[in-house]
Order: sequence, then structure tokens, then C-alpha cells
Amino acid sequence: MNFWSSLFDKSSKRPIAYPLLGLFSVMRGYNILIVVLAQYLASIFIFNPGQPLLATVLDFHLFLTVFASSLVIAAGYIINHFYDVEVDRINKPIKSRIDNLVSQKTKLIIYFILNTVGVLMGFFVSWRAAIFFSVYIFLIWLYSHKFKKRPVSGLLFASLLAILPFFVIFVYHKNTSRVIFIHAIFLFCILLIRELVKDLENIKGAFVHNYQSIPVTYGEHRTKVLITAIALMALYPVYLLWGYPEIGLMQYYFYLVFVAFLCLVFLLWKAQSKRSYNWLHNLLKILLVLGVFSLALIDTSVLIARILNKL
Repeated sequence: MNFWSSLFDKSSKRPIAYPLLGLFSVMRGYNILIVVLAQYLASIFIFNPGQPLLATVLDFHLFLTVFASSLVIAAGYIINHFYDVEVDRINKPIKSRIDNLVSQKTKLIIYFILNTVGVLMGFFVSWRAAIFFSVYIFLIWLYSHKFKKRPVSGLLFASLLAILPFFVIFVYHKNTSRVIFIHAIFLFCILLIRELVKDLENIKGAFVHNYQSIPVTYGEHRTKVLITAIALMALYPVYLLWGYPEIGLMQYYFYLVFVAFLCLVFLLWKAQSKRSYNWLHNLLKILLVLGVFSLALIDTSVLIARILNKL
């Protein structure tokens, strides 16, 4: 019996690695790793550029903040999957079968454990962090339970929840400069576009289970018009960021974004199938990942100095 057949054959005895694989899939472990990397890179190159690298990396309170963020984000993916299990069987059949290697009861137990540990870690940092994580957990549940099936509020909620983990780092470092605020607006626009493209990609499952997403409620054409409008609006914060010398060589990332957005809009209007929307979705993921790594280009002198000083 090969790997895939043994993975999905309920009669066969599965190794312990299979449920762990299912849990990793449900919690979107790869997404969480990107968030962790983004939080640390932002702390190193934006908030603490003059501090020794190891001092930032080994900051215990920062570690607790990032780890607590990871736990509540993972729990959020679990509860979101819990409410979406039927839709995912249509939109993502293979991933759904991997996700279901873990029982729903086990997922809920892990959900409560992760949230409890996340809030307790927040208390070790500060009572404000604990309140932040508590509110974040409630908002994720509220979105999954109530707002996900609503077109406009569901879209705004999903994008807001995706960007909030970065704000906990802003709060931790007590830094809310204008350039960071503009960058947050740009990131919010990308997340809005990604959610809309994802809705277009998953329109079949939304129709079957009466999810009132933007494409289901207003149609594909109007959704494409909205995506185009948001993409054009996102170019304004990009233009503003070009004028800030603080972003250093990260300006080249924003040049790439400018070209990528023009390509995105062109490909969007030619897209007709789930596969073509999936390509666009992946393009946006790549832009987000590149944006994370490009944080290291904000001040290359910081990076070079730390390499020369051996951290």
C-alpha cells in the first residue's frame, strides 16, 4: 500500500505522523511560520535597528508575544476549519481528507488548550497583551460563527484578523510611526484582494452551502471590478512609501508590487476557472512572503554591521 492510499484508508493502522500531518494542515503551520518570521524581522529591522541582533532574538517577552500569537492564530485556523468542514470537502477535497485525519473532538480540545496557553503567556508579558489575545480569540470565533457567511462584513473581518497579529508587535514596541501606518494600509489592501480572489476560487462551495460571499451575492464581474479598484487604491500607499528613505532597499519590493498588481489586474479579467483564480491567489501569497523577507532590506547597514560584528 502506497503513502496516499494508506493515508486515506480508514481500515489501515496509521502511524502517529499522519494525525500530526492532519493537525499541521488544519492549523496552516506554513502560514504561522511566515507570521513568526515577519514579527521577528519587523522587531529586528524596524523597531530595534540599533539593538544587537541577539538581544532582540533572545528577548524573552518578545518570544512570549510571538509564541502566544502563533498559538491563538493556530487555534483560529482550527475553529475556522470546524465551521468550514463541509465547504472544504467541495473546494479542497484532498486537503479536506488530510485535515480529517484528526477527529473534530480532538480539534476542539486542542483549540481550547491553545487559546488558554496563549492568553496565559500574554499575562506574562502584560495585562494589555492578555486582553489583546482574549479579544482576538473572541473576534476569530465571532467571524467563523457569524460573519463568515456575510459578504461585506465577512470580507472586512477576515482581512482585519489577518493583519492584527502584526499590530501586537507594534503595541509591544510602542511604535506607531506614520510609515508603519501607511505600510499597514498597503498590507490591508493586499489581504482584501487575497480574500476576494479566494472567494472567487471557492465560489462553488459557497453556492452549495449558501455562503453569501461577495462573488455569490454580487457576481463575478462586480467582484473583479472591486478587486481592480482596491488594487489601484493600494498603489497610492506604495507611492507614498517610495518617498520615505527609511524603507531603504525595500523600495525595490514596492517596484515589484507595482508591476505585479498591473499583471494581476490583467490576468484577473482573463480568469474564468478555479485553476486560474488559484494562480492569482498564489501570486498574492508570493507577494506577501516576499514582503516579509524584504523587511531585511529596510536598513542594510544594520544587517551588514551585525554580520561584521558576528551578531
